[in-house]
Amino acid sequence: MGRPEPTPPVLVRLVREHVKEFGTAEDGRLFRAAQGGRLLSKEYGEAWKAARLAALTESDAASPLADVPYSLRHAGVSLWLESGVSPAEVARRAGHGIAVLFRFYAKAIHRNQARANQQIQQALDAINEHDDK
Repeated sequence: MGRPEPTPPVLVRLVREHVKEFGTAEDGRLFRAAQGGRLLSKEYGEAWKAARLAALTESDAASPLADVPYSLRHAGVSLWLESGVSPAEVARRAGHGIAVLFRFYAKAIHRNQARANQQIQQALDAINEHDDK
């Protein structure tokens, strides 16, 4: 069993909708094979390829974009960083240390410099406003 994870309400809603429509396997797994058993990597890979072709443009489908399901992990971590979640919380949710986060996701963190500068400026402006009173 994996670690407990706080999940944003929108994702909880999507999982509940999925369970309502498709149910779960007898043992409670969210995804199952067509006959109800364990989902084999071959079946999963075939479904992934079909989903990519359905969801991506022709040029994106020909690229390495989301070429394997593990790509979603990188996309998720990058999204969290881009949306302003603290690196410590992102590392905790991803299940690795800050050093790993900085080594593999430095570009996403670097892109947040403008946002960080704006936040620092707002904090300094608030201090100046307080001192002016």
